[in-house]
Amino acid sequence: MQTLADKLAKKLRRLRGDASQRTFARKLGVSVATLNRIETCQQNVTLATLQRFCVRLRCRIGDLFDDPPK
Repeated sequence: MQTLADKLAKKLRRLRGDASQRTFARKLGVSVATLNRIETCQQNVTLATLQRFCVRLRCRIGDLFDDPPK
């Protein structure tokens, strides 16, 4: 079973696509090191950080944890 951290990491990597971590981290308002740790499930995020991601990505919080359609 995937954890929420796994789902968030996978979703952020998918949303980042071919963009560099530097570019995507700037868009999200976090450091490159923070984005790297989130994408590798080495750092948990706060609700405030999730809210910032939603504002900057223009999505709902649930969208950050959705599995892609198969």
